[in-house]
Amino acid sequence: MVQEAEKGVAEGPVPARAVVRRVVRFGLANRLLVILLLFIMLSEIATYIPTIANFRNAWLRDRLAAASTAALVFEAAPAGLVRAELEAALLQSVGARTLVLKTSNTRRLLAVSQMPEQIDESFDLRDPSSLDSILAAFRTLTATQNRVLNLLGEGPTGSDLIEITLDEAPLQRDMWAHSITVLLLSLISSGFVALVAAVVIHLLVLRPVRRLTSSITAFGRNPEGAGLVIEPSGRSDEIGIAEDELAIMQQDLLRELTRKKRLAALGLAVAKINHDMRNMLASAQLLSDRLADLPDPVVSRIAPKLVATLDRAISFCQSTLVYGRAVERAPKSSRLSLNPLVTDVVETIAPLAPGISIDNAVQRDFEVHADAEQLFRALLNLVRNAADALTGAGAAMGDAPLVRIRARKEGAAAVIEVCDNGPGVPARARANLFQAFTGSSRPGGTGLGLSIAADIVHAHGGEITLVPANADRGLGGATFRITLPQRRRKNSAPLEAA
Repeated sequence: MVQEAEKGVAEGPVPARAVVRRVVRFGLANRLLVILLLFIMLSEIATYIPTIANFRNAWLRDRLAAASTAALVFEAAPAGLVRAELEAALLQSVGARTLVLKTSNTRRLLAVSQMPEQIDESFDLRDPSSLDSILAAFRTLTATQNRVLNLLGEGPTGSDLIEITLDEAPLQRDMWAHSITVLLLSLISSGFVALVAAVVIHLLVLRPVRRLTSSITAFGRNPEGAGLVIEPSGRSDEIGIAEDELAIMQQDLLRELTRKKRLAALGLAVAKINHDMRNMLASAQLLSDRLADLPDPVVSRIAPKLVATLDRAISFCQSTLVYGRAVERAPKSSRLSLNPLVTDVVETIAPLAPGISIDNAVQRDFEVHADAEQLFRALLNLVRNAADALTGAGAAMGDAPLVRIRARKEGAAAVIEVCDNGPGVPARARANLFQAFTGSSRPGGTGLGLSIAADIVHAHGGEITLVPANADRGLGGATFRITLPQRRRKNSAPLEAA
């Protein structure tokens, strides 16, 4: 069994599954830049749509304005005196095929250079809607052949409206030229805005996030490197909070890993020590057995207790080796009288605590349902802690040092209390009171006693607490209360590692 226990300690933990670290090829910065460019282009497109419609309307209004000027020339000239060459030149300056002036009673064809065979689209510029202008602009842009437009607008003074027909091809060429110019300007402005935004976002967001990522990655590769803990930049925004929390987490993890490493080394050392100590105690047990045969009455009275103590020590050494494999046996509970068990605790501790009175205040007929050996260990640790506290600090108010063990029934539970008249438990030790190597309140203490006692009580399905001073009816010092359920548990949990 000893060899199996040592093997379990030496084997160590099972290797963790290998983690494949990914390489970022299209990182957050590139994604953010692409998204930013897309949003800028979408905003430019949203601006371009009404712009191209307004450009078309302005281009057509220029033609109507030129047509109105030409109409005034034709109106002012005597009938039939406008030569054909002048008429063609005026229409060419307007860019129209025909020029019609309409009044309330008449509709006159003032000039014509080429009568169109058909009108492809008619558009009224007197009060166009935004939707009609946009749709007409895209019809012009997407036209696959030269169309003929019939254009209506406000006429010169004395007329109702002016009407011209013109080819759409020049308008389409100018609209495409304007669109290309807008596109080039949009690309230049988008690139400039994206560059400025990328620099700002890189400085304010991406670089701090990369710093966080690099710290996490480096710390993940070597979590025991104290120099890899991130140093917070002092920012007051969310990234600053993330840096503070990451630094706290890394420091806590570093302390925990260091503690676990030391505990692992300590566990291996304890296993080796217990292996040799068990052999020594076995020899001492053989010698103590021979003492029981001596006729001296004092020896006859002390020898059984010495044998029992050595038996417990050997059993504890063996269980410690098994404990190193995290296979501590579950409690074997049975009905037992508590008073004799507490007497054994008192007689075991008394030689180690001279000058301290240990009072067994448990009634002789008081019984509990528990594992006798494990409950003995729990009470032994609590009483030993109380005696050590009194030895180091003395009793409060100048009284004689006193430790008292008492018990009572509360409903379906048995309550056992170990109290003393010492200085009590310091506030700094209460947060980690039942944790190994962190809960000790004495200089040089390990905190194992309370941790072992808590593990044993929890394995029995019970609770162990430090009674608050204002609720304590003990001796004025520290009072530890064990509450044990008095029903047999079908599945008792194994003790946790201290």
